[in-house]
Amino acid sequence: MKWRSVPSKAAALLVIAAAACQPAATATPPSPSSAQTPARLSGEIKVDGSSTVYPITEAVGEEFQKLHPDVKVVVGISGTGGGFKKFCNGETDISNASRPILQKEIDACAQNGIEYIELPVAYDALSVVVNPRNDWVACMTVAELKKIWEPDAQGKITCWNQVRPEWPDAPLNLYGAGTDSGTFDYFTEAIVGKAKASRGDYTASEDDNVLVQGVANDQYALGYFGLAYYFENQDKLKAVAIDNGKGCVPPSEETVRNGTYQPLSRPLFIYVSRKAADRPEVEAFVRFYLEKGPALVKQVGYVPLPDAVYQLALKRFEARKVGTLFKGEPPVGLSIEDLLKAEQ
Repeated sequence: MKWRSVPSKAAALLVIAAAACQPAATATPPSPSSAQTPARLSGEIKVDGSSTVYPITEAVGEEFQKLHPDVKVVVGISGTGGGFKKFCNGETDISNASRPILQKEIDACAQNGIEYIELPVAYDALSVVVNPRNDWVACMTVAELKKIWEPDAQGKITCWNQVRPEWPDAPLNLYGAGTDSGTFDYFTEAIVGKAKASRGDYTASEDDNVLVQGVANDQYALGYFGLAYYFENQDKLKAVAIDNGKGCVPPSEETVRNGTYQPLSRPLFIYVSRKAADRPEVEAFVRFYLEKGPALVKQVGYVPLPDAVYQLALKRFEARKVGTLFKGEPPVGLSIEDLLKAEQ
């Protein structure tokens, strides 16, 4: 895994005039420079984790560094599980996650004395995709996807016509998330019914760009990954509509937001180290993320949360509320807004 340093594009500091109270008659008035120039933020913020959340954090980091060029935001891609391993070892300040923290990760953080603040940052969906030359698949049922991906399918369901007889007698080449990815956990929970329950004979990667290229170059491919990566590569891929018992629903911003694209819609998170949160540069970055992030979320192909959710998340951060709102399991179909409101 390679660390990626988010480039700073600012050419100059942003100078903010600070309003100062009138000094007492006996006090020495501050110099003009100290009264008008705020303290410069500096330091390094280490982030790692989900490749799905990476584009959001990268975009936020770029914009943040325009205001604070002396702060270096370094973002890695180890997958959600790999990111939590580093986070719970105290190696990073923030962990990108495409699912809530699992019980084993909760235990690892507790063992090492790492407290964390859980913050939702966007909605995402998992897209099921095929190659554009695939002219036989437009929609698949959840049952068909389970038939393909469940552990018992390994070495058995290897051709398209084994899924539907009218589909061609051609190899079914599978591409999907690696086992350290939160996408893997969520997909298996939503489709197979149990997190991490999956056949193993497929091309796996924690880097969604690898999966995009695999499907784009293979006429007989079927793959899954975050919706943003489909949006970025629509000229190379074809999305499959999902039938969850109520008809075929394609993945889109509208169907994710209105809840009709099920069961493959999900929230995305960042986890902030409680200790790191008190460092001025980290506190400023997280505030910026929750206040300015919604516009950037949409720009990079994800679905912003309702404004009320960002406000509740900011209150959670300001109060330094540690722990998770979940029970150590990947959620399917839970309302983040309801959970945050219940915490108030």
